[in-house]
Amino acid sequence: MGEPADAISEASKARERTVFLLLTVVLFPLLAVLFVAGYGFLVWIWQIFNGPPTGH
Repeated sequence: MGEPADAISEASKARERTVFLLLTVVLFPLLAVLFVAGYGFLVWIWQIFNGPPTGH
């Protein structure tokens, strides 16, 4: 009687593990790289039109 619930539980655990690994190994590092690259691109474009910081 407990086998279907155990099978569902094992499938659910495997799916949760896969989603966790996808988020931590692929998605979050990719988003971090894209965020930093986007910010660098914005600063680069800003300095093209407004010049470098003067330090005053």
